[in-house]
Amino acid sequence: MRAVVLTGHDGPDDLKVEQRPDPEAGPGEVRVAVEAAGINFADVMATLGLYPDAPGTPCIIGYEFAGEVEAIGPGVTGISEGDRVFGPTMFGGYAEKVTVPAGDIYPIPEGFSAEEAAALPVNYCTALAALVVMGGLREGQRVLIHAAAGGVGIAATQIAREAGAEIFGTASAPKHEAIRAQGVDHAVDYRNRDFAEEVRRLTGGEGVDLIIDATGPTNFRKDYRLLRPGGKLVMYGASELAEGKGVFDRRTLSALVRMPLAAIPWWKSFAVMNENKGVFGLNLLDWWKDEGLDRLGALMEASLERGTFRPVVDRAFSFEEAGDAHRFISSRQNVGKVLLTP
Repeated sequence: MRAVVLTGHDGPDDLKVEQRPDPEAGPGEVRVAVEAAGINFADVMATLGLYPDAPGTPCIIGYEFAGEVEAIGPGVTGISEGDRVFGPTMFGGYAEKVTVPAGDIYPIPEGFSAEEAAALPVNYCTALAALVVMGGLREGQRVLIHAAAGGVGIAATQIAREAGAEIFGTASAPKHEAIRAQGVDHAVDYRNRDFAEEVRRLTGGEGVDLIIDATGPTNFRKDYRLLRPGGKLVMYGASELAEGKGVFDRRTLSALVRMPLAAIPWWKSFAVMNENKGVFGLNLLDWWKDEGLDRLGALMEASLERGTFRPVVDRAFSFEEAGDAHRFISSRQNVGKVLLTP
């Protein structure tokens, strides 16, 4: 099979298309012929050596896929060759074929393309974990969604819209029409004004109930101060780290040093009781390792049955264009999900 292999940690140019052996479907597993593979910011971080959970190079990264079942391992029931499915994978998604546990796959919803289905697992499970499980978002509450035009941002907006929340979303000005179409009530241009000052103005100084943010320590500090009593901040990434050119880049080192001080430094552990705020850390891969994705997957399936979710796909790149796809995401050009197709 052909696969996109990460050969080093110097960025997108280290993504190379190579031939690899077809994976075998073992007991309890299925092999899927991949039609589309999702790209996530964790993949971008991995190309820079900034994602510690990634396997050592050379390796095949990628966390989600959609395609057709082509082989079934011993002990698998209820699944047939030819079934159209999607799901998460613990790396290996950037390939023509992927083998996963049968319990981790889901049928592609009727009317969804393979590209739309491949955009579901990581983004929507992350958004559900942040807003529903950790955040407990309820009707009438205020939520601030950073990077509201990205894959997780759009997923979160759709979830918050169904919940009946008042939605604040940050994005560059050219993306405001797109995020308003998804349900953002207050679009905030983070590039040309201080988002914290704008949210305070829009809320009459009261702040918000829930913030989800994957940008990094610079914004985390502002986020925490924006929370009203009982508010929660969910930190699920640090894209700020990828603004440099590797671990030893000045900007990357600065962000790494500031991370432990970003929201609740250790010396504030007592004082935080008087502030009536909460901070959560979310790493979907660790969640997956600890308990699996069944709980989040059930929430995702229920919302799909209600017609709540419809991923927005910005663009699909070929395997040979994997480096360009990563540069496209890093430049913050996308509105919605970016994918790879064999």
